[in-house]
Formats: sequence, structure tokens, C-alpha cells
Amino acid sequence: MAFEIPKQIYSGAIKPVTIGKGGKAITLGGETSYPFYVFEGVMPNKPRVAMEVWDKNPGEDWAAPALEPFKDVAGDPVAWAQKCIKDYGAEAIALILVSTDPNGDDASPESAAATAKKVAAAIDVPLIVYGTSNVDKDAEVLPAVAEACADFSLTIGPVQDKNYKKIGAAALGYNHTVIANSPIDVNLAKQLNILLGQLGVKDSQILVDPTTGGLGYGLEYSYSVMERDRMAALTQEDDKLQLPIVNYLGQEVWKVKECKQTNAEAPQLGDQTRRGILMEAITAVDLLLAGGDLLIMRHPEAVKLTKSIIQELAG
Repeated sequence: MAFEIPKQIYSGAIKPVTIGKGGKAITLGGETSYPFYVFEGVMPNKPRVAMEVWDKNPGEDWAAPALEPFKDVAGDPVAWAQKCIKDYGAEAIALILVSTDPNGDDASPESAAATAKKVAAAIDVPLIVYGTSNVDKDAEVLPAVAEACADFSLTIGPVQDKNYKKIGAAALGYNHTVIANSPIDVNLAKQLNILLGQLGVKDSQILVDPTTGGLGYGLEYSYSVMERDRMAALTQEDDKLQLPIVNYLGQEVWKVKECKQTNAEAPQLGDQTRRGILMEAITAVDLLLAGGDLLIMRHPEAVKLTKSIIQELAG
């Protein structure tokens, strides 16, 4: 008698969300089983990778190996985004508005909106515009970005429980997708999705950011929450959790000491470039296995490794 793999029946499915527009728009979600369990369901839209671009030169904020591939364009977000697409095959760009941080340059909403519009006009892949997670400043900056880029179908975030009304209304008014961010908690993620829905934002315009920890720095918490999110969505028919997940992991990985310490400072850890790339790629794969649909990553080689794993698992 031939052995048959026992199969689980799923009563739910992840709702599809399309970001960007035109020929290179990306549809996320649509799964009817756990991540890559294609023997039990379908995964019509494989996970995608966006590459991180800052609106200012990161300088010493980035570990040298992470900055090296972009050193010739790091002061120009338009050129940086174009290089990610042309040279490294970025499927989407995540523009991080670091300059707007009130504890840093405190750039104006108008300045940030102008930068976002320039980048959006210069690329043909979906553009994600991410603030600094400062609740008050993001509530000023992201609506300005939404208005200035009304013609570009952006994905904007993070939207949090303390500023969802202003940012959600702007996204709704100018037809953008939002990234709903909550602090590693399934119930808080669900509640924010409910609040956005009550505001009028459709499920087809919401991505979930559960907050991401890097390898060795909270990844297990993120993984557990994402796992529970997917279980509720697929086996408990919780429609407010049946949404694609985005993970902003590049910044979390490359800020830790194991990535920032040089070969001279930590020779016992091996080559700095190799260890950083592997830490980012391993974090990415772990998040994919937990249910991530869109990864925001930093180093081109880590992106390459991750995309090869996606191809291997998803076919």
C-alpha cells in the first residue's frame, strides 16, 4: 500500500492585495495553506523582495559592507532606487524617510513628499514609502506624501493605532495601500485592521507589519506571532487576519553588533561581510516560513540568496 502524506483541510485563505500599478504591479497573498505547503493548497503569488533606500546618506549608521554596494548613489535616493532595480533586480523599492525623524534632521513633510514624488516618477516598480515610526511626525509626513503622489498608487506606513485616522484617511482619499504596524501581538494587529476597516479602508488596501526582530534579537517572537496569525487566518477563518504580511527586516539585522563589528574588532565571528549577508538571508528565510509575503531587505547578496530560496520552495 502506497504511503500518502496526511493533508490538512484549511477553511480560510489569505486575501490578495496588489501594490503598485501597470505591468510591474505585484499581487501578494492568495495562499490557501501554510507557507509553501503547496501539497495542501495553492500559493498563487510567491513572496516578493523590496530593497531599502534611504532619503539621505546613511553614513556611519550603516555597517560598511551594507553601504559598499551603494556608496556611489547613497546621497541620491532616485539614483539609489534605480540602481537597486537595474543592477540587483529589486521587485519593489522601500523609500525610508529617515530625514524626517524629529530627533534627527526633522525634515518637513513638504520636503519628504517632494522626494517621494521624484522617486515614484523615476521607477516602474511598486514604491513603498516608510516613515520613522514617530507617531506624530508620521501623521504629518505620510498624508503629505499621499497627496503629492496621488497618481502613483503607493504603499505607505507604518500606520499605528495612534495615527491611523490621519494616515488611513489620506490613503483612502488618494487610493494608496497602507502598512498596518503593531508591536508583535496578534490581537493588536487584528484590532488595528478592524479600526482601519471602520475608517473605510478596504482589506484589499491593507498589509500587516507585525514588527520584525532580527536573527538572535527577537526573531523568535516575530515568528511565533506570525505563525499564530496564519493559524487564525487559515484554520479559524478570522477574516481580519487574512491579509498579506510585510517584514521590514534589513534595518533590524544590520543594526546589531554582530553585523557592525569589523573583522579587526571581532575576528572570532568570521568575515564581516559574509556574516552580515548570512544573518540577513537567514532572517529572511525564517520570516518566509512563518508567513511573510513581502520582505524589505538591504544587502544585494542577501536578496539574491533569499530569492533563490523562494524560487526553490515556491517553484
